Amino acid sequence: MQTIAELRAEIDRIDLSIVDLIAERQALAGRMARAKHAEGVPVRDAARRKAVLDRAFDRAVEQGVDPMAVQQVFELLIGMSEERQREFLGEGNLP
Repeated sequence: MQTIAELRAEIDRIDLSIVDLIAERQALAGRMARAKHAEGVPVRDAARRKAVLDRAFDRAVEQGVDPMAVQQVFELLIGMSEERQREFLGEGNLP
């Protein structure tokens, strides 16, 4: 049986990995902004947003995780991505 300290260390490791993945996603959002700009595509894509949210919901169900909570997390991630894209296009509010 693992100790509380050991379990917390595992959670801490996972938390850092989550932050790393968010940073990687944000970097891709910057690259996406350039590609969208080059192709004349708007930042917000309702169909893509729905597809991402649906996929996250389905995966959460498969994994036995609260799908509504996971969708909320992905709503936030999508919002962060859109803001990063607007920033790269000179339209954002980020520093």
